[in-house]
Amino acid sequence: MIAMTAAQVAAATGGRLRPADLDPATVVTGPVVVDSRQVEPGSLFVALPGEHVDGHEYAGAAVRAGAALVLAARPVTHDGPDDGGPVELPAVVVDDVEKALGDLARVVLAQLREAAVEPGGTDLRVIGVTGSVGKTTTKDLLAQLCTAAGPTVAPVKSFNNEIGLPLTVLRADEQTRFLVLEMGASGIGHLEYLTSIAPPDVAVVLVVGHAHLEGFGGIDAVARAKAELVAGLAPGGVAVLNADDHRVLAMAAQAPGPVATFGTTTGADLRAVDLRVDRAGRAAFTLDAGRVPPVEGDDSRERAEVTLRLVGEHHVHNALGAAAAALAVGLPLADVAAGLSAADAISPHRMHVVERPDGVTVVDDSYNANPDSMRAALRALAVVAGRERRSIAVLGEMMELGADARREHEAIGLQVVRLNIDLTVVVGAGAHGIAAGAVREGSWGDEVVVVEDVDAAASLLEAELRPGDVVLLKASNGAGLWRLGDLLTGAAGAGVRP
Repeated sequence: MIAMTAAQVAAATGGRLRPADLDPATVVTGPVVVDSRQVEPGSLFVALPGEHVDGHEYAGAAVRAGAALVLAARPVTHDGPDDGGPVELPAVVVDDVEKALGDLARVVLAQLREAAVEPGGTDLRVIGVTGSVGKTTTKDLLAQLCTAAGPTVAPVKSFNNEIGLPLTVLRADEQTRFLVLEMGASGIGHLEYLTSIAPPDVAVVLVVGHAHLEGFGGIDAVARAKAELVAGLAPGGVAVLNADDHRVLAMAAQAPGPVATFGTTTGADLRAVDLRVDRAGRAAFTLDAGRVPPVEGDDSRERAEVTLRLVGEHHVHNALGAAAAALAVGLPLADVAAGLSAADAISPHRMHVVERPDGVTVVDDSYNANPDSMRAALRALAVVAGRERRSIAVLGEMMELGADARREHEAIGLQVVRLNIDLTVVVGAGAHGIAAGAVREGSWGDEVVVVEDVDAAASLLEAELRPGDVVLLKASNGAGLWRLGDLLTGAAGAGVRP
């Protein structure tokens, strides 16, 4: 974060300094953190109250580790030296810590933007990415493209909510050229709030799908929520929209400025043509690009070849979204194509492919799941395994689907059979609909196995896996299947039958 005094933090958050004699010139020079284990000298420690853990209880440890200041909902103390009784810690006390974190990020970003237009300032560009699927992968691709062009800040993992986004914004400083932000929503108004903190210069909307339906109440509400990113663009900002999704394309009507489209359909400003997928499930295509954003009277187009390292044809749209955003902030097409071809999957448990020494291929996509991403992952499994290798899908619950949960899980079971997946391991009671759907579609015998939990799945795979198998792990994060991913891709592996 840019250096700020305690007085400036208090002004930005509407807080008050404690103790009363705290020097208002106390300077925060380190990062803003919510985990006391991540404190560095000069940090601002944000004491977030949680359902299971209250950050206020760790304020003392944070200050002892070097935090210069605590953002808290109440005065915080720790034991003084020589048993002299509790000592009040340096803090800015606010009514709502989470809101104050967002307020601080909003003020800091505004200051950075003001500095960017000064002589010698860095041309800071903020890029926001949303969509029912593909946000994190697109963010990772875009971050790699931008990093090659200048200092870039992007979220770690999936820091995309009312806590993660401000923390990412607060990592930016005067040298930052690109601030890439993943923006998630599980209800109406969520993206409106996030864009009030960080109005993007470029807003990328990937797809409107069947995610978080329990919170939204239907796919049309999902579309309205995702459109909040477009409506929240900074003045003159560019909306980058998926032309292959009619709900996304309709958001052009809400864009306050230029609109650029991407997809495989004719007429998109940035297209993937001559698409092909190799036996490893990796896509290659030609980028066919007009001006992004479009310029009236300029019909010129350029072409460049891309070969993705990521597994799964569904990543083509993620790559196109990242490419269109990169072009919108001024990166040359040749550099974008080369960057996409060199980019890796960098967030854990997201189509992470491990070729184990024992001949088993693990496709770990266990971080999250909804019906759209589950279908895409299963198609990738079928391609990678082909006809020569045994395909094994280990599937857990897709959460937050509300009244549609049973139907959506059964639909996945239908697809498992239609894709000829050799063995499906259904993990946990919440995923039982997958087995029911598979049986209804014609699966019988040992093709579908239901196990109680992750430990049972691990035991089954330890006995079952053999060289040549391709194993997909897919579930919502709360199902805990990522623990199995860590086991199967770790040094010890899960063991295979000779």
